[in-house]
Amino acid sequence: MDLVKALNSQYMKEELPEAKVGDTVRVHVRIKEGSRERIQVFEGTVIARKHGGIGETITVRRISYGVGCEKVFPLHSPHVAMIETVR
Repeated sequence: MDLVKALNSQYMKEELPEAKVGDTVRVHVRIKEGSRERIQVFEGTVIARKHGGIGETITVRRISYGVGCEKVFPLHSPHVAMIETVR
């Protein structure tokens, strides 16, 4: 059991964003296309914060052209570059 905790603590980020349910956030995600890498921003409202530890996730919802879109982001993923709170 200590081995699992040691592996998890190795990959966890030190600073987690203070995103609570109801906050509007911008999530900066690293997207890899072929040999290039770019950052894509997804802005919306946090509707859920689940689990804990290495598997902690937030669900962000936004309305785009009249259609609702939800994405689940793992907080400790290396693909999530930054999460900033708008309001």
